[in-house]
Amino acid sequence: MVSIPAELPAYLDQNADRFLSELKDLLRIPSVSTLPAHRPDMERAHAFLAEQMRAMGMENIQRLLPKERPQGEPLLYADWLHAPGAPTLLFYGHYDVQPPDPLSEWLTPPFEPTVRDGNLYARGASDDKGQVFAQVKAVQAWMQTSGRLPVNVKFLLEGEEEVGGEGVELYVRQHHDALACDCAVVSDTAFFAPGLPSLDVGLRGMVYAEIEVQGPSRDLHSGMYGGVAPNPFEALARIIVGLKSVEGKILIPGFYDHVQPPNAAELEAWKRLPFDENAYREQELGSAALTGEQQYSVLERTWARPTLEVHGMPGGFTGPGSKTVIPAHASAKISMRLVPDQRP
Repeated sequence: MVSIPAELPAYLDQNADRFLSELKDLLRIPSVSTLPAHRPDMERAHAFLAEQMRAMGMENIQRLLPKERPQGEPLLYADWLHAPGAPTLLFYGHYDVQPPDPLSEWLTPPFEPTVRDGNLYARGASDDKGQVFAQVKAVQAWMQTSGRLPVNVKFLLEGEEEVGGEGVELYVRQHHDALACDCAVVSDTAFFAPGLPSLDVGLRGMVYAEIEVQGPSRDLHSGMYGGVAPNPFEALARIIVGLKSVEGKILIPGFYDHVQPPNAAELEAWKRLPFDENAYREQELGSAALTGEQQYSVLERTWARPTLEVHGMPGGFTGPGSKTVIPAHASAKISMRLVPDQRP
């Protein structure tokens, strides 16, 4: 039985302000993996975390890129393997973030961390830099107060999670022996409720796609061509409406083939959770109503049912003022969350 070092709680208290300051430094780096203009920022975030690994006593610190993706974002690997006979933990996380748009929705700048009412607000604070930093500082605190770790530790941090994680998938397939472990710890999820952490045993997968509709060969003036020129946005709207019923059922043929429902034990465990649907709707979503397949509970819909969502519809004129154009093309960005055994 491993005991927590007696000095560890005091060490955490004494260094809490420093840890928060360092986390803010990481959050200030706009490591947006979806935008090529932020490639230098991706390198900065990688270097920042590599230095954290060195400072805490990790070894074999490596900047990794699968040979098939030389232009991808680098992985960061580090380990400490001096606990013979003890289990090996592999910590996984990611240092890239999504774009902060729309900026008008932010109360404070997304890359200037701000504490309000005891909460830290910044892009990446909860997905996933905050969790990664908690892992790093937990290991560091144990090392500093005990001089060694009770288990072997490996870190694998990626910079492409927000764009599909192709690089980490390639690396794991090619170097699974180097990543051998007894337990992989992924902290890219959330507490179920304040003071109630969750132990997640699985997440839905995802397919991301873009629907493109081509209309006329160029943008046209609606005063001259309206009524005869095909409008790609109208066609796109019909396509999108046809993907899902008003009851939330996805209408793509074969979409639900092989979808496995949660078992009785899972459903019973979920029922025991302290979940208030009205509070969830009002406080978490800020919505007047909940949508989706009403024959399933909210937790079933968010944890065990596949979904299809529309994220954006680029095309045409969207700037301030007016421009009565019939666009040449329109597109929609969509994603589908998938459950085990589903092969859409």
